[in-house]
Amino acid sequence: MKTVEETDVVSVLEFFQDLPDPRSSINRKHLLGEIMVICISAVLCGADGPKAIGMWAQSKRDWLKKVLELPHGIPSHDTFGRVLAAVKPAAFQECFAKWIAQLQSTHASPDPAAIKQIAIDGKALRRSHDQRKKLGPLFLVSAWSVECGISLGQLATEEKSNEITAIPALLEKLEVQGAIVTIDAAGCQKYIAQQIIDGGGDYVLALKGNQGNIHKDTETWVLEQMANDFSEVTACKLEVTEKSHGREVTYWYVQLPVPESLRGREQWAKLQTIGVAVRHCREREKDTYDTRYYLASLPLGVQRFAQVVRGHWAIENTLHWCLDVTFREDESRLRNRIAGDNVAWLKRFAIGLLKQVPSKESIAMRRRMAGWNEDFLAQVLAGAAT
Repeated sequence: MKTVEETDVVSVLEFFQDLPDPRSSINRKHLLGEIMVICISAVLCGADGPKAIGMWAQSKRDWLKKVLELPHGIPSHDTFGRVLAAVKPAAFQECFAKWIAQLQSTHASPDPAAIKQIAIDGKALRRSHDQRKKLGPLFLVSAWSVECGISLGQLATEEKSNEITAIPALLEKLEVQGAIVTIDAAGCQKYIAQQIIDGGGDYVLALKGNQGNIHKDTETWVLEQMANDFSEVTACKLEVTEKSHGREVTYWYVQLPVPESLRGREQWAKLQTIGVAVRHCREREKDTYDTRYYLASLPLGVQRFAQVVRGHWAIENTLHWCLDVTFREDESRLRNRIAGDNVAWLKRFAIGLLKQVPSKESIAMRRRMAGWNEDFLAQVLAGAAT
């Protein structure tokens, strides 16, 4: 009879049954699904590349032999490196789709009024450049479920400037029906807005100088309304103040209907409102301000607008910060682009799994606990408390 941890780990193998094996059939000793399970487990426990994965597997030899078949023993770190550099990232991520759907259904809010939000943003792996091959840092565009705290997908590009072309390709892989998609200024493009609307979603897109006339016109019009104290328009306003660690931050949110006079408004699919978010931070008697403008397909409702604006920051504060501080992603020196893409995806998925476990401990501490305790690791792999 299988133990709970054996059942949990074996159930993970099922997600990799359809993953195409890129290896030659000659001298193929290790099962592809088991290699993938070891990779996920090792990254959860602190490994950051093929060599570390191999060393972790050797240190956990006895436990792995209990939960996996391992017909030819523990693979070497070279084997992990070759497989991660050969598996196509798109096919690899596809294996996680069913797992992600299962996590979303388990951990989604039961409240029918809860907002389903997908935040999309890019991040560079700063030390992944390869001067010999004249390659800059690998740049990844990620989609993050704000509600569930799970990575939904990612797409790698060679340059940050390619983010504009990567976002539509990433959106094609996502289910946006009924979701609000939030994207920073790089994704504030007419065809991206149209793609989201065609997919049955709504958008809130940050607007900056990259959009030329519409940004200038929006800013000018909003400032004119502010000067009149919004007496000539229907404006929804919200103010929120937070105090913490000697710092006071005040947020002002304003949402306005799109004026008829706004140039090019008809080119933006279902554009209904303009949003403004002002952040005022006072710390050590020093004041800083940040003002951002947004184009949205949402109707007036400043509470929801404020929630999705704050929710978008989750991809920066929850995902990217955790990748840099806990997973040390910026220190990764993986030169192979495919291996770098696949390991980066494992790290993002690991954060989602660690967030699902009911615990008061930080993500960093949960990661250590997974490395110390095989029962806790099996619980994390199961995606829910046992």
